[in-house]
Amino acid sequence: MGETTKPVPAKGEVLVRVHAASVHADVWHVVKGWPYVLRLMGGGFARPKNPIPGTDMAGIVESVGEGATRFQVGDAVFGEGAKGFQWANGGAFAQYVAVSQEALALKPGNVSFEQAASVPTSGLIAWHNLMGHRPWRTGQHVLINGAGGGVGAVALQLAKAHGATVTAVEHTSKLAMVRALGADHVLDYTRDDPTQGSARYDLILDVASNLTLGDCARVLARRRLHFDWP
Repeated sequence: MGETTKPVPAKGEVLVRVHAASVHADVWHVVKGWPYVLRLMGGGFARPKNPIPGTDMAGIVESVGEGATRFQVGDAVFGEGAKGFQWANGGAFAQYVAVSQEALALKPGNVSFEQAASVPTSGLIAWHNLMGHRPWRTGQHVLINGAGGGVGAVALQLAKAHGATVTAVEHTSKLAMVRALGADHVLDYTRDDPTQGSARYDLILDVASNLTLGDCARVLARRRLHFDWP
């Protein structure tokens, strides 16, 4: 805890009064400085370039910088505070943060600040891995390994919203949750191995990162694999 100066939004930025911020694995890695290669990837080698952790946040626009026209003072927004790089502190764990207008979106009225702040990084990973690199076809059968975590839960809902049949792999304690999110089929990884059954999948999203390429190839309908390593 400490005091810092109130940020001034630069050109194309808006100043957000933070109402909620979330913690995810990338924040931990940057704060810890591990693995060390991340320090060379923009976060700062001896110490963080930005001393204030946090990337994902939601709040109210306090002021706008020169050329920032997407939002107005008083708008409720959510997004990422890291300036163009995920492996760096973004300043979201402060009362105010200056953020590029391109990294923000309007917060829906039926979503709380806390809910909105939990979405940006997980949502971005899920979107890029499901929608960003291939044509999407309605009716695909998607296997999501680790469907009950931050990335997996968003990916499950995205896939369902785009007409997929989803098999969710999770721990026993999370099976009811992934069913409630829309999973068509569920597998309990304490009892079931998704790579040993008779089902075939058009897309495998391995959020848990514990499946081998060889095992996945056995149950892949088309010889195209895609993995997500958070």
